[in-house]
Amino acid sequence: MSNKYTVAERFMRYVQIDTTADPTSKSFPSTAKQRDLAELLYNELIGLGLQDVLLDEWSYVFATIPSNVQQHLPTICFCSHMDTAPDCSGTNVKPILHRNYQGQDISLPDDPTQVLSPTQHPYLLKKIGDDIITASGLTLLGADDKAGVAIIMELAAFLQANPQIPHGPIRILFTPDEEVGRGVEHLDMQKLNADFGYTLDGGPLGDIEDETFSADAATLKFYGVSAHPGYAKGKMINAIKLAAAFISKLPSTHLSPESTKGREGFVHPTAIDGGLEQATVQLIIRDHDTQLLAEYAQLLNQIAQEVVDHHPGSSFELQIHEQYRNMKEILVDYPFVSDYAEQAMLKAGLTPQRNIIRGGTDGSRLSFMGLPCPNIFTGEMAIHSKLEYVSVQDMEKAIDTLVELVQIWEKHEWNQA
Repeated sequence: MSNKYTVAERFMRYVQIDTTADPTSKSFPSTAKQRDLAELLYNELIGLGLQDVLLDEWSYVFATIPSNVQQHLPTICFCSHMDTAPDCSGTNVKPILHRNYQGQDISLPDDPTQVLSPTQHPYLLKKIGDDIITASGLTLLGADDKAGVAIIMELAAFLQANPQIPHGPIRILFTPDEEVGRGVEHLDMQKLNADFGYTLDGGPLGDIEDETFSADAATLKFYGVSAHPGYAKGKMINAIKLAAAFISKLPSTHLSPESTKGREGFVHPTAIDGGLEQATVQLIIRDHDTQLLAEYAQLLNQIAQEVVDHHPGSSFELQIHEQYRNMKEILVDYPFVSDYAEQAMLKAGLTPQRNIIRGGTDGSRLSFMGLPCPNIFTGEMAIHSKLEYVSVQDMEKAIDTLVELVQIWEKHEWNQA
């Protein structure tokens, strides 16, 4: 392992802090424990000597690395999220460092049935000789996105220790609740005060992602008719059965997550609850072509209508809520932002690879809020699962990339007008 950075130690400290988000919560952040990591980062940033360090009421963490050159340059933001996904437990994470990985299966000690195998995770075959960090088998690891947090923190420490590296003004932003789609819900863009940005929330080494899904959420409520079950013949309409009938009619060979890849979109039920009189189905709608979302919403409406048509006296209500849009719609006007990241990777000795995201990042919404913001790799893999892992060397290469990137931006001809 390189002695240049201490990112592995930093990362392993951060993942032990439980920051699981809660999609059912109405508070912000959705869980109070996210602030535990925010406070730690706040104190560490102050300790590094950064300026304008702020932890606000919403648990956003801000900091500035001031420019060390004379010319006026754009302010670049590096952003990662502090929360972890609710899909898998993030409580009592026990990180394990597996040094000098040699391609073998890794059985996780607290649950030996959890086996990280290159057969199922072929990216591991590219990591021979690397140091791999996993959890212990009972929880996710939290590399998504504490790898990004650790990378940005390590960049700050490195630039503070090496003032001879020229760069313009740099803003650091750590967000809560990205995993439940609310990461920038209360972000004050004037407080952030940056011109361009990058999220550190990507996967394989060398990836630069400047295209995401566009995303809507759908809430579908079915209304039945209540009656005593002993005397219900010809009277009762069970809303639970209406919801079940709707689910059964959703596409399974297309327009579903399990049947699509690449730029193909889907509709996906995420939760169902209710009782006899009312049942609710929560869904997400995704596609890289924003215009197709309306067609998918119409499909949901059509299927729901077919269900209630077979049960006179029942009804439904469908509500669509915009979540985020494809960042490419903004970044197409700022191609140099992604180009600079590619150039930085080449300077760091990497082969950059443009990829799309079958999901979204904080950068999706940030781009539409005035901060063009593609996504850069961190090495986080098998995310949202007990088999989540990250290569230390991937994280180190991400730091190398950012060091090169700030120097490329330092040569940018900037006319703010």
